[in-house]
Amino acid sequence: MIDIHCHILAGVDDGPKTIEQSLAMAKLAVEEGITTIIATPHHFNGSYENSREKIFTEVDMLNEVLLDAKIPLTILPGQETRIHGEMVKNLEKAEILTLNNTNKYLFVELPSDHVPRYTNKLLYDIQLQGLTPIIVHPERNSEIIETPDLLYKLVESGALTQVTASSVTGRFGKKIKKFTNDLIEHNLTHFIASDAHNTTSRSFHLREAYELIDKQYGVSYRYLFQENTELLVKGSFVSVNQPEKIKRKKFLGIF
Repeated sequence: MIDIHCHILAGVDDGPKTIEQSLAMAKLAVEEGITTIIATPHHFNGSYENSREKIFTEVDMLNEVLLDAKIPLTILPGQETRIHGEMVKNLEKAEILTLNNTNKYLFVELPSDHVPRYTNKLLYDIQLQGLTPIIVHPERNSEIIETPDLLYKLVESGALTQVTASSVTGRFGKKIKKFTNDLIEHNLTHFIASDAHNTTSRSFHLREAYELIDKQYGVSYRYLFQENTELLVKGSFVSVNQPEKIKRKKFLGIF
C-alpha cells in the first residue's frame, strides 16, 4: 500500500518529535502493509512553515536512517499547504512542493470550520498552472458537512479530494463516518490516506479502512483508491468518476 498523506518527519510539525518516534511510525506502517509514504508536513498553516529544500533534506535523512535500520519503507517528498491567497505566487516562486515533486498534484488544506470565498477561484488558478489540487480531509470541514454542494462544485470544476482512513473507520465519530461514506458513494473523493501523526491517537488504520471499503462497496472501489495512489506517485492521470450531488433528506411534520 501507498500512503500519500502522513506526518512522519521528525521535529517539523505536530507529528513525531524525535527520529525514534519516526522509526516507530515507520515500523507500524510496514506492519500494516505500507511500502511507500509521501511525507506531507504542514506548511503555511499559521504554526508551521516547511520549505521545499527543508523537506527534501529531511526526507533524504529519514530514508538513510530507515535503510540503516533495515526497515523496508520508502519516504517521498510532499507538503500539506494551508489555502492562502498567495498560493499561485508561491507556486511560481517554487516555495510550494507538489506531491512526490512531480509537478502534477498539490495538497490544499482548508480551515476546519469554513470554506474561504476565494477557494473556487484559487483552485481554478492552480489548475491553470497545470496542477491538480487535492483537497485534504474535506469530511472534517464543518461547513462542507452542512453544505456538501460546496464540495460538489469544487470537484465538478476539477479539484480532487482525499479522505482520512480514520474517518472511514469511525474514529472521528459517527457523523464524520457517515459523511465520508456519502462522499465515497457520490464520487466526491478519490484517495484514502492515513494523515497519521503518531502511533497512538493519530495512527495509520489504512488497511482497516480499505477492508471496510472492500466489504461495504466491493473490491472495485478498493482497487480504484489504491490504484489512484500509485498513479499519483508517478504523476499520471488518476481515475475520476462523474461526481454526484449529495441529497439531504427533508423531514416534514409537526413537532
